[in-house]
Amino acid sequence: MNRYGIEIAVKNAPLLDPEFMPILKFNRSFLATAKKPISIAVERADSQMATCHTFIHGTPEMAEADHYYVNRLVKTILWMKGGFRVYVAGDEDTCAYLKKAYSAGDEQDFDFGYMSDVFEHPFEVLQVDRVPEPKDFPKKMGGHLEGCRIGFDAGGSDRKVSAVIDGESVYSEEVVWFPKVTADPDYHYNGIVAALKAAAEHLPRVDAVGVSSAGVYINNRTMNASLFLQVPKDLFDAKVKDIYIRAITDTFGDIPFEVVNDGDVSALAGTMSLGEPNVLGIAMGTSEAVGYVDKAGRITGWLNELAFVPVDCHPDAMEDEWSHDIGCGVKYFSQDAVIKLAPRASIALDESLSPAEKLKAVQALMANDDPAAAAVYSSIGTYLGHTLAYYYDLYHCKHVLLLGRVMSGKGGDIILNECLRVLHDEYPELDGRILPSLPDEKFRRVGQSVAAASLPELK
Repeated sequence: MNRYGIEIAVKNAPLLDPEFMPILKFNRSFLATAKKPISIAVERADSQMATCHTFIHGTPEMAEADHYYVNRLVKTILWMKGGFRVYVAGDEDTCAYLKKAYSAGDEQDFDFGYMSDVFEHPFEVLQVDRVPEPKDFPKKMGGHLEGCRIGFDAGGSDRKVSAVIDGESVYSEEVVWFPKVTADPDYHYNGIVAALKAAAEHLPRVDAVGVSSAGVYINNRTMNASLFLQVPKDLFDAKVKDIYIRAITDTFGDIPFEVVNDGDVSALAGTMSLGEPNVLGIAMGTSEAVGYVDKAGRITGWLNELAFVPVDCHPDAMEDEWSHDIGCGVKYFSQDAVIKLAPRASIALDESLSPAEKLKAVQALMANDDPAAAAVYSSIGTYLGHTLAYYYDLYHCKHVLLLGRVMSGKGGDIILNECLRVLHDEYPELDGRILPSLPDEKFRRVGQSVAAASLPELK
């Protein structure tokens, strides 16, 4: 395989996608001949900084390869950690290229606009003599079990709430709601308050509230979330950005609370069930949702939106309809991956079905040990083996907890087994360093809403 003059050798190819070009393989081959040092830093909220020192070729004949490498690198940092300002030191051409690519109307227009909105700051690329030093403010959060707590988990199709006393759930409820198709923010607010009050009725008092919710949250504020997709921007700014803050303080007054991305809460639940930190949680469902708890058991506050992180370097990789970029995780680790691969396995899916129904159709075949369905799940497992080696480079995570509808049933077992095979065969240096697994009964007992309840520390 060759991409921009970089030769890539892949030992294990997905059965149904033999042209798959793992980004880690590209990066390693690229860096083997790149000798010119450059540094890149990305600034996010509260002056936090993600800093990377790397190399390019710096020659006219390798300019395309250099541009592609730094483009994918910056995009990875942006969606892993978030940020609104990129600093570049060591090469003026690289800075000029990134400045053009990450601008309105250019190739990374989506990333440019999204990051500007989330961080409420114009996105910019700056040439500097020396990039800032790395700086992070991870928070020790979760695992607080004492007292009377409420955990709220906001999903796209249902909302869950638990009343918890000293780590034991004394009440839980699950209510169907329709946040993604509702434009009125009062509908969302009233639903949240109703859930909080329902749990409070089963507690002698409320000491703290923890919230697990899909989306991007900075300082407990909603910066972007698919739950509020239909809410107009003016109402989003006026009523949604502080919706959880208002709902909790209006209902209970001045008590401790934390609002955290649901992926991070899944990783926290994994940490609580495993009894160990350094957990990357990957939920493969409608999209690829990811959370991370670091080696010290802290939630980092990073975006961890790996659905938009590139994993495939092939020029004909599938395009994501939202970002219009190609080769990103969402098309490899979600129901979209199953739907993409099914026709290649000669599985005809009824186009009148919803994506979730198409996934169920393939799962039904897999339940009967259909070999075509097995090829779909095996191919996703190959994707995952190569990509977890890349994620290890990014996070140095020890445990990877694999969650979501795509991982359910026999298909999930095939994905995990093939992933482990590829890791052992192609990346033997990672044996024992990264441990992918499926959730066990202990994890299910902890639960998302109970883990959410443990987020705040009591005053």
